[in-house]
Amino acid sequence: MRILVLNADYPRFLSWFYSRQPGLENAPYQTQMARRDASLFGVADFYSKNFGALGHSAAEIHVNNPWLQAAWGREHGMAVDTLELGVTPEQRPVPAWLQRVVKPLKPQLRPLARRMGLSPRLSAQAQTILLAQIEDFKPDLVLNQDVFYVDPQLIQRIKQIGRPIVVGQTGMLPSPSADWNVYDLMISQLPAVVRSLRAFGVRAEVNHLAFEPAILDALPEAPPVDTDISFVGTVSVDHQQRISLLEAVAERYDLKLWGNPPQALRANSPLHRCFQGEVWGLDMYQVLRRSRITLNSHIDLAGGEAGNMRLFEATGVGCFLLTDFKDNLDTLFAPGAEVAAWRSIGDCLSLVEQYLADENARDTIARAGQARTLSQHTYRQRTSEILGLAAKL
Repeated sequence: MRILVLNADYPRFLSWFYSRQPGLENAPYQTQMARRDASLFGVADFYSKNFGALGHSAAEIHVNNPWLQAAWGREHGMAVDTLELGVTPEQRPVPAWLQRVVKPLKPQLRPLARRMGLSPRLSAQAQTILLAQIEDFKPDLVLNQDVFYVDPQLIQRIKQIGRPIVVGQTGMLPSPSADWNVYDLMISQLPAVVRSLRAFGVRAEVNHLAFEPAILDALPEAPPVDTDISFVGTVSVDHQQRISLLEAVAERYDLKLWGNPPQALRANSPLHRCFQGEVWGLDMYQVLRRSRITLNSHIDLAGGEAGNMRLFEATGVGCFLLTDFKDNLDTLFAPGAEVAAWRSIGDCLSLVEQYLADENARDTIARAGQARTLSQHTYRQRTSEILGLAAKL
């Protein structure tokens, strides 16, 4: 089977990535792709590599990378203007109060935002190149991991090229006005998203995120453990529980945050002094490895369900993870044995104090968590599951 994986990168990551490698934007397509994979950011080439290991021909496309896509277009005889490949220009920052007001309405507002140009989308030229890539690769199966850049209308056009099976992957609640039935199958790490899609009459299944063991071979020597408590990730209006937790920890302990300070943060928040800047890929894994404790708190919409990427990234590199308890956490990790789990902010503070003072307990749990991830939560398992689901279509 020929499998094509569609993905998109954060614009901030792309700016950081190319600024660190001057001239890379003019390099051949395969050179840029190899450097992008070597960054270890996000899912890198983990899906295509493991589809390949299972006997299939697989490739990745980063649909919103203008320099990478321009290189492919030029190498295939297309007239390309890199500037025209960018996504819709960024709008002015949305005030924090407005972010809080519209938060509950996001699924309903997304289609309107797209029509008004307030939501990221591929330019006409970027879509033309993507369709040419699909025509060139001739996939039997397309796995779309960004249902916003590659929206249902574009999926309709993709399905007209050779009639591939199309699987969509999302961790966000779907907009009821979008035609999700254009997908042959939708997958999500959150059962609530799966239930919402099924309510729309869409075939949907749970498929969790994962860790790639090859990361351990690619990382440099582990740095000294010099950070008591870390958190690496997003802090936004969609993470109110996370903000409350991190503020409480910051009031009592030396918390270090790696991420981008949000507008939604109150002016007197103790988190302002905690931010260390953004880290991506390899640098992010090194931050986890230098931490005695790394915290996890799911996005608010996750409700009582666990499944975010941090669960697998932290345990995968052998870090002690203190995560929020969820109803299904024990289906992924054994709370208290493979990860530590907090049920309230007060509970989290007590656990931080307990485990900071008990290195042996931290090490025992971290080793058990890593063993569980490397045995049951790898991209080899996840790609195998996707192939099994696709075989039933």
